[in-house]
Amino acid sequence: MDRRLGAIPESRYVRAVISEADATATSSWPELPEVARGVLLEVLIHGPLSRAEIATRLRLSRPTLTRVTKALVAQGLLVEGDTRPRASAGRPSEMLHVRGPAHRFLGVKLTADRLFAAVTDLTATSLTTVEEPLRSAAPDDVVARIADVARRFPGLTGIGVTLGGVVLDGLVARDELLRWTDVPLKAAVTGATRVPTAVDNDVQALTAAEHWFGPGAGLTSLAVITVGAGVGTGLIVSGGLVAGSHGLPPHFSHTLVDAAGPQCGCGRRGCVSSYLMTHVMLRRLPGRPTYAEALDRVRAGEPHARQVFDEAGYALGVLIGTVANVIDPQKVLLTGDGLPLYEVSAPLVHDGIEDTYEDDPDLIDLDVRPFDFSEWARSGAALAIKATITGSITDRPRAAPRQALLSSPSNTARASPPGRMPRSASSTRHSRW
Repeated sequence: MDRRLGAIPESRYVRAVISEADATATSSWPELPEVARGVLLEVLIHGPLSRAEIATRLRLSRPTLTRVTKALVAQGLLVEGDTRPRASAGRPSEMLHVRGPAHRFLGVKLTADRLFAAVTDLTATSLTTVEEPLRSAAPDDVVARIADVARRFPGLTGIGVTLGGVVLDGLVARDELLRWTDVPLKAAVTGATRVPTAVDNDVQALTAAEHWFGPGAGLTSLAVITVGAGVGTGLIVSGGLVAGSHGLPPHFSHTLVDAAGPQCGCGRRGCVSSYLMTHVMLRRLPGRPTYAEALDRVRAGEPHARQVFDEAGYALGVLIGTVANVIDPQKVLLTGDGLPLYEVSAPLVHDGIEDTYEDDPDLIDLDVRPFDFSEWARSGAALAIKATITGSITDRPRAAPRQALLSSPSNTARASPPGRMPRSASSTRHSRW
């Protein structure tokens, strides 16, 4: 069950109740052959399923499927559950379920000044949430804080860490909010916690999580657009997460809206980002209000605030229409902490879509999802689940070296100049889960 928490005191972490059944979780993950991984994934994403359904979906012979499912049940990953009547006469089909409490995973989302975390079971059901301030963004200090959170939950099978930067094979090549360059975060967290760890860009992780465990489950194409402090886009095409030849995620934030528009940080004018990022919107309003105060101004009918939000709404529509033109997704999922923009400026969003999308706008299945910051952390746990099942968490835990791994001047509190990639990142490929 996904327990969503309300306001969380800044000075303390919050821990929800974990059921007694969950306390039986183990950190030991068995070695699985490829066919067993496929069966487990099929039940995890589409289940519960009968053996006949699994055999048909994966084109497996009955003897092979019987052998594989018997092993997965013995390993505690699948469990036989309720029965379902057959369409034809005969014995009811016994359904196979993923045994969620068998394993626990920790997901962590890092911002410039806060750490959000969630502990989930194997089905990405949230059991526990954590929120803490980051008093220091130095890599050593952040890794120590992650390790401290992990120690509160013994028996973790895997850890997934997400952040807003460029991540290549577990190396944070660049994160401008944290001011990191070339930080080997995957190796550092694995060493500090002795728990296998995966690291990725937050929007990429969220997209994969929504494709596996959210409204995108079962779809072959999906676009996830996040709005807030930044503008992010994640794409699922032909059932797979899109990343470029160097592992970089899709970037649509500098799509042109109006060449005479506001100055963008990239040096050009009128980009989507120059309208849509929350701090940019607030900077355009007198008195530097908070986002909540700006929304109040819009609802009160203040003309300047209404103009800023409507221009942002139109830019969001241009972004949605552009993404839909590129991949024609089955669903566009819109979320993020800037989502109230849609509430107050929905007509302008749809105007932007209509002016940009080259087909009937009604073909776009726009799913506007209420935002909870803990979902970022939960997507980190989903990252760890996916990496564990697919076998991409292959590093064996080892003691973290305390010498210059993290503390060297080359990777502490320094960001690359805007628009430039660190030299080492250009030859490193992104970890595909």
